[in-house]
Amino acid sequence: MLAVQAAALLGDAGGPGGSGEGTGEALALLDGFDDALVHGLARLADERADAVAALAAAFAATPLGGRLAEAAGAVVSGSIAQEHLTALAGGRIALSGAVHDALLGGLDAALGRERAEWPSTSGGSAAEPAVAALDGVRSWLRELAITGWRGVDHDLVSTADQVIGALLGTPALRRLAVLLDGFAAELRASCPIGSAEHLPVRRWADLWARAVLLSQDGVLTDEPAPAATVSGRLLLLGVDVHEHGTAVQFQVHAVLEPADGGRSRLVRTSVTVAKVDTIAGPSLWKLPWRHKVLLAALAGSRSVEITDLPLLDSGDLVWDDDRAALGESADPLATARLCLPGVLAPAVPPLERAPVRIAEPVLVEGYKVTKDGSFDLGGTVVAVDTERLPDCGPLTPRLVAASSACVGLVRWDGGHWTLQPLAVRTKVKREAMVVATGDWALGPTDPKAAKAEARAADAVAVLRERAGRLLRR
Repeated sequence: MLAVQAAALLGDAGGPGGSGEGTGEALALLDGFDDALVHGLARLADERADAVAALAAAFAATPLGGRLAEAAGAVVSGSIAQEHLTALAGGRIALSGAVHDALLGGLDAALGRERAEWPSTSGGSAAEPAVAALDGVRSWLRELAITGWRGVDHDLVSTADQVIGALLGTPALRRLAVLLDGFAAELRASCPIGSAEHLPVRRWADLWARAVLLSQDGVLTDEPAPAATVSGRLLLLGVDVHEHGTAVQFQVHAVLEPADGGRSRLVRTSVTVAKVDTIAGPSLWKLPWRHKVLLAALAGSRSVEITDLPLLDSGDLVWDDDRAALGESADPLATARLCLPGVLAPAVPPLERAPVRIAEPVLVEGYKVTKDGSFDLGGTVVAVDTERLPDCGPLTPRLVAASSACVGLVRWDGGHWTLQPLAVRTKVKREAMVVATGDWALGPTDPKAAKAEARAADAVAVLRERAGRLLRR
């Protein structure tokens, strides 16, 4: 069950325990810099010039201080070179990382959860970077920063298409390609941005700064080396589905019980596949069809026996269906109750340290559901984010509202903590049962959903057949 002190933390995100000392000031610096990106660095009003200078001043006593001061001075004076934007993006990422560390450290302390340390050296040897493609990325990102979100139009967004196409042709750069593709799609969908009432300011600034750093030569072509290969029993807690128009990722959270008897640890494993806009809902599960063991484990609430799977320092297992076999039944709620206490959490990679990235598995029981759908844990109210429930699974806000126990991910977004359900014990037709986001991994079990999915499945088959023809040519 969610510890009392953790419940208090989640219920009072604005207090000292909820945010951590100094995080309010750090977030204010981020807000000021992000506002400058909204209006464009080419036309900084006095208060926005001050905000850029304030971001740099926050690092005065650090090794970044000199470079950030130079970059801020150049931007304020109107002389914006690529190295200045890179320095400012690095400063923003570092400040956001400090907020992440304070928030996650407070959450770990409240949960009594120990976390592994990030190794001082990690990763393999760098390959030759695709300089031409990355030059195009940096040029587009520079134009965005100079123009500002309010000045973005369809012409500016469309210039990213050729850049993204070049990135997709290089396997080592596809991670950056997917990021830019999603970013450009959001900008395109919001055009004309100048007249938009509300903008996802922090999100777009996060994406921009991350893309700037990932587009530096050698960053993405330096593939991370597995910390080890591991064997043992994988007990699944649930699956988080990340979807946009051209790709979907199924990220499975689990507890690994090593075969050598070592300490249990929290791990993730992800399967990512390309898609088109017309494939949505339960049809998404047809895309990762090669990963039959993982899909069967999700659909049947089964454990998985893994053999020599690579494990990265970030806690991510590199999935290989050939090294996995289905095990016994494993209720995700029972797994959380028995295994989460005392589990070792993974270290967080430096470039992943952003508050929005926090997603910690917890078990919540003994709550009452309020009128707005939050969980009342004896006076402490935890907000429940049902908007993140995927359309490809049976778990709905109504079932969450009728639940008595929940395995979910604790997240920090928009200035407060939330709980994203992965699996709940709830009543279906007056019968208590466990419903999870991955229950339909082998196809919908609800008759109405099954009929709708059968009609949509034709589109998947047609697209797969057409793709096969192209590959054969």
